[in-house]
Amino acid sequence: MTSSMKTNRLNWLILIILAAFLLAFPRLFTQPFLQRTMILILLWSVLGLAWNMIGGYAGQVSLGHAIFFGLGAYTSTLILTKWDISPWIGMFGGVVVAVVVSAIIGWPSFRLAGHYFAIATIAAGEIFAVMFRNWRWAGGAVGVYLPIIRGERIANFQFHEAKYGYYYIILAMLAITMLATYLIERSRIGYYLKAIREDPDAARSLGINITRYKLYAIMLSAAFTAIAGTFYAQFVLYISPNTVFALLFSIQMCLVAVLGGTGTLAGPIIGAAILIPMAEYTRVYLAGRAGGLHLVVYGLLIMLISIYQPGGLMGLVRQWQQRWSTRAQRRDAAVAVPAHHRLERSEGSGDVTDGAS
Repeated sequence: MTSSMKTNRLNWLILIILAAFLLAFPRLFTQPFLQRTMILILLWSVLGLAWNMIGGYAGQVSLGHAIFFGLGAYTSTLILTKWDISPWIGMFGGVVVAVVVSAIIGWPSFRLAGHYFAIATIAAGEIFAVMFRNWRWAGGAVGVYLPIIRGERIANFQFHEAKYGYYYIILAMLAITMLATYLIERSRIGYYLKAIREDPDAARSLGINITRYKLYAIMLSAAFTAIAGTFYAQFVLYISPNTVFALLFSIQMCLVAVLGGTGTLAGPIIGAAILIPMAEYTRVYLAGRAGGLHLVVYGLLIMLISIYQPGGLMGLVRQWQQRWSTRAQRRDAAVAVPAHHRLERSEGSGDVTDGAS
């Protein structure tokens, strides 16, 4: 068995064990704090993967993704509170609104490059935050409280006694987002986006319509971000412009992907699994003494990653895999030396000995 086959088997084994653990997690850990933390890890994994579609594969660092998160949350919430329509239907409404807005924002913004694009997305995010703070029909600066629906059914998208329902819904959303990312990676769109990220001029010279494929990426990214926004609204049952449109949301989406490794499938999930527990534990156990400690840690992580490991934690994983694969190949080569070669060497050494004697 070759080293590559062993690596593939190991990867599949790890994936199966992880999937079994995630499915059994609510039964194994019944503490509300642990369940809530795991739900947030899965939520931010979805958000990190969604941001990765435009920031990782297309190389466009967006710091305004809270726009699509907030639009998903507000659209489904307003449809529910104003017209008493199921949040599941409102979720698809939020996707449509977010996709349309992403195209409107992306078309002129993609003319900018590098940090200018990032600044433009920050400005767009602040515009939406100010607009919703002054929009009385949508609750204004006070925000909107979601009505509590009796009966814990998946159709109501509310679970008050136990968090199992929320957990398995966001786990299914994560699986769908991972599948979409996997398909994008191996599709023509994915290859074009990687080419655009590495060298836009070379990609343009090959006939790739850069603006079109960047629009595809931001629209897909906005759709999954809006879905996560609807889930967040149903999970916390309260939204406001200061929360769902906050710049911190956009920065954290970016940081989750950057810490784990941009342009990879597992990177944003690894980043969320590290950042979110750290933020939750510092918030709970250091509240009142060091309330903003996690922000300081975020800043330190950004500096350390930028200096020592620009590829994120997945870059370290790749290095370890490469070293392990190299050592395995050397062992395989040593074992694969034909037996007759060893016999010839032994016979040759015997002949020399006889001649010498």
